[in-house]
Amino acid sequence: MDYGHAFQPGGLDRAAALRAEGGPRQDDRARTYIFWRGKLLVDLDGRPVLAALDHPALSDSRDAPLFLGLAPDGPRFAAELTLWQPHEDAAIIGQFTDATAQLHPAFPGARLLEVRGLIAALDPLDGECIATGRAMLGWHGTHRFCANCGQPSAIEAAGWQRRCPACGTQHFPRTDPVVIMAIIRNDHLLLGRGPSWPERMYSLLAGFVEPGETIEAAVRRETVEETAIHVGAVRYVASQPWPFPMSLMFGCIGAALDEAISADPVELADARWVSRDEVQRVLAGDHPEINAPRRGAIAGALIAAWAEGRLDPP
Repeated sequence: MDYGHAFQPGGLDRAAALRAEGGPRQDDRARTYIFWRGKLLVDLDGRPVLAALDHPALSDSRDAPLFLGLAPDGPRFAAELTLWQPHEDAAIIGQFTDATAQLHPAFPGARLLEVRGLIAALDPLDGECIATGRAMLGWHGTHRFCANCGQPSAIEAAGWQRRCPACGTQHFPRTDPVVIMAIIRNDHLLLGRGPSWPERMYSLLAGFVEPGETIEAAVRRETVEETAIHVGAVRYVASQPWPFPMSLMFGCIGAALDEAISADPVELADARWVSRDEVQRVLAGDHPEINAPRRGAIAGALIAAWAEGRLDPP
């Protein structure tokens, strides 16, 4: 079932066989998405700006564009303008809700915007490319040195691996598994709010899967750790790549065995049971204490599916 969340497969041919040669960079149709600190370059209508691989602005990139794959209209790449510095105060950039827009002089009429605010309007192909590109660029930015010997590593396979020239160790992109769960009991849904989140922002509980742990076990452990609520039956529902920075969200639904909440203050500023009628008011945007969830994220899709009776109990 399609739960209406972003970053689903959009028709990108990842063309792994072309990576060994660096990707089809000589193809005249090749275009690259432009990122800066994880933000995406878009036009005034919010559409991604695709630049040629010889665009002068790419001189602000520390590395060559990474090959993402083949779209119907040609090869797609992703580039990060690592060396560019805007005039804005960096202290306001990268906050939880970053509403700033940066203007690069090489792209008149375009803006660099936080991807979270754009995902609901992206078409599936752009969504898949952007999720892949942002995650890959983020991985390269934090894995420039070999974890085995500490020496600088080099990009290989068109961006799909790194190799250490000193010791020969190969490094491959990492994806962090995360569970996000609709915990239900007696026609109520469990919502929580992180300590650093904006006021009125609530969502489903979520947490990283630990080594040696199943998805179902992670749902139960994270729920009891954060709220002291024990969970019985758990069912996987759907997944979503979440490139903030490099996660794969496993959406689940779980049945609570008790209802008394004791929220861990390190993990949550608040947690509460919300009735189905209240959730419908949240989705409509008229709840007095809880804002509607962000469109495009799997959390909002699961919340809406449960409120509308499209998400069966586990």
